[in-house]
Amino acid sequence: QKKSKKSSETLTFKRPEGMHREVYALLYSDKKDAPPLLPSDTTQGYRTVKAKLGSKKVRPWKWMPFTNPARKDGAMFYHWRRAAEEGKDYPFARFNKTVQVPVYSEQEYQMYLHDDAWTKAETDHLFDLARRFDLRFVVIHDRYDHQQFKKRSVEDLKERYYHICAKLANIRAAPGTDLKIPVFDAGHERRRKEQLERLYNRTPEQVAEEEYLIQELRKIETRKKEREKRTQDLQKLITAADTTTEQRRAERKAPKKKLPQKKETEKPAVPETAGIKFPDFKSAGVTLRSQRMKLPSSVGQKKIKALEQMLMELGVDLNPMPTEEIVQMFNELRSDLVLLYELKQAFANCEYELQMLRHRYEALAKAGSIGPLSVEGAHPDGQAGLGMEEVKGDGKDQIIDVVGAPLTPNSVRRKV
Repeated sequence: QKKSKKSSETLTFKRPEGMHREVYALLYSDKKDAPPLLPSDTTQGYRTVKAKLGSKKVRPWKWMPFTNPARKDGAMFYHWRRAAEEGKDYPFARFNKTVQVPVYSEQEYQMYLHDDAWTKAETDHLFDLARRFDLRFVVIHDRYDHQQFKKRSVEDLKERYYHICAKLANIRAAPGTDLKIPVFDAGHERRRKEQLERLYNRTPEQVAEEEYLIQELRKIETRKKEREKRTQDLQKLITAADTTTEQRRAERKAPKKKLPQKKETEKPAVPETAGIKFPDFKSAGVTLRSQRMKLPSSVGQKKIKALEQMLMELGVDLNPMPTEEIVQMFNELRSDLVLLYELKQAFANCEYELQMLRHRYEALAKAGSIGPLSVEGAHPDGQAGLGMEEVKGDGKDQIIDVVGAPLTPNSVRRKV
């Protein structure tokens, strides 16, 4: 018995004659692992994909009749089905969804649904088509009897149907219940189709003009965002300059005694863009004062060169003796100079943009599309200022935005 058990456990199928070894290796085997068809990292491999050839009985299938509940003629059909499912309903019957079209009586029609533009026979014909074609109004309009009745559009048929549905829902609803009454706006549907027809009948020139206008609108929006961002940066610089001056005045007036920490926290915080933010050496160990004078890496080379040039113009040594007071004063001076440099750059950009707008306004005024400029004040460069009332009044319809991105003052100097 032990030998027979061992022999039954090690029983394997022999490869049939004429079958290649590679094909036989693809078959399922309980004692062997699945051969990898492609390199894979998963542990299961292709075991679930292989056909399981075993000695179990196959589930019986039977050729049996069935009826489709969607058909009303009682037609009998045949198909193959599992024997265990005999007598069950047709599985695809659950997809047979029908629309519940309301039914009205003669008395209800005469009391609530009567309309001078519609006869009862025409209304009955409309609801009969709605039941037959499941509210597919395009098909209903195609099958509508236009010879016997008045010629109607799809919107007219929809409007009549949903008007009757809303009336019947209001009549038959119990008092105090919330109704979801279907509403159809025929006028809006007609206007929508007219606009769609106009859009479809556009010429290639009109399509190209619309695309051009969309591109120009995107350019205007991007330039507007850039101007808003520059305005915010300029406001931050002005706020930083005001806060730094106020803090230094308060420090000079205050006594040399150490203030409590609560009052220090109440001081307004300086924005990050104000001047230079020098690193604090709070780590343990020995540090040199000259390290505190070193500019941080966030300052660009352009600002460093401009800072050195301003220090040379003021006659300040670039590498002073690093005492405690000199280090603090030197860092404050460089921070103020960098803030002044940034304010000058922002002021130059604003002046250049204002000059570009002034030239464009003058060009449009010469062309005759806008009235002449009104001189309200003279600028430092000797040019006349813009009349704000005229810009807001007559010129706002003509001037949309400056076409083309304005150049910076530095780029103009390089070209000259």
